[in-house]
Amino acid sequence: MSLVAVVKGERGLEPVFRAMELIPFKEALESYETVLVKPNLITSHTFETGITTDPIVLEAVIMKVKELDKKAIVVETEGGTTSPDVAIIETGMMEVIERLGSEYINMGKLDDKIELVVENPRGIKKFKVARIAVESAIISVPTMKTLHHTTITMGLKNMFGMLTTRNKYPMHQHGTNNIIYDICKTLPPTLSVIDGFYGKSGRGPWSGTPVKMDTIIASVDPIAADATAARCIGIDPYTIDHVRWLHEAGMGEITDIEIVGDSIDDVYQKWEQNEENELTPIKS
Repeated sequence: MSLVAVVKGERGLEPVFRAMELIPFKEALESYETVLVKPNLITSHTFETGITTDPIVLEAVIMKVKELDKKAIVVETEGGTTSPDVAIIETGMMEVIERLGSEYINMGKLDDKIELVVENPRGIKKFKVARIAVESAIISVPTMKTLHHTTITMGLKNMFGMLTTRNKYPMHQHGTNNIIYDICKTLPPTLSVIDGFYGKSGRGPWSGTPVKMDTIIASVDPIAADATAARCIGIDPYTIDHVRWLHEAGMGEITDIEIVGDSIDDVYQKWEQNEENELTPIKS
């Protein structure tokens, strides 16, 4: 059984602290000296759009890592509409990183890279990442979003940004769900902390409607984290290919989950499809 923390709370450090303290994150990070914190940083849109990770969530995660006397490095690669070197500043994340004495690395610019071979691939046989990615713990810190060709884009989809290939768009021809499966099966995140202070519904990844969810979801089982987040917005996780496939591969749970903290009902907002097949929140 996998433990997933669901915490309802207004935007701030405390809901993130509470969510992380409800799961065995210390044990998950124990054997690592360095922890890579991977936010969602595909544009310079700020947190209230629901597109990029909230700097306050990033701050809380870094603080919890540093409490363990471990090195926290915020990482990203090229691939969005804006260079992460620009977006990290314009979203307010760099101010947090510098204030906490942490570090930011654009992994695509590192010389030391390694090629990982995918066992029984669905889309790609191999991919390159920075060597530091296989030597460190990885905390995926995505926003809670929907996406037209993968249904959701959360902790697992966020790992697409670990690839050091600058032009990632052609990889979509292999099927995005296939690529997410291959990446996460080969290089799974150590844990996920999903930023649901503001979510983003719609076809994505940039268009859509911001949704104030006031929710943080965390787990050392990233499949269970995404499955739970999907349920919080009315989506059956078994309908999400990459989540189901990773579960079937033994990488994590979809149903055998214990929710701690608050309940799914406490944070639930059903996002329904309109005529344009965009997922939008139902207004009360």
